[in-house]
Amino acid sequence: AEAYPEMRANQNFRSRQEELSGTESKIAFARQFYNDTVMRHNILRESFPAAVIANSFGFGPVEFFEVDEASAREPVKVDFHR
Repeated sequence: AEAYPEMRANQNFRSRQEELSGTESKIAFARQFYNDTVMRHNILRESFPAAVIANSFGFGPVEFFEVDEASAREPVKVDFHR
């Protein structure tokens, strides 16, 4: 590997790309899980008898996690020189 430093750098770059891809997938999964949980909470909060209890304790509807389309389409800035 020391005889071919360019090959090693290329392997490191690919490894970082795979890590970024995995991280993006985990974030997307967590966002979907959160929104599914919010949807279940909001539906349950409006059904009887949970609605009576939720209203008496002040549980209101929860907002979904949404991403701006403009910011979601921007390329992620990554510095590989660290």
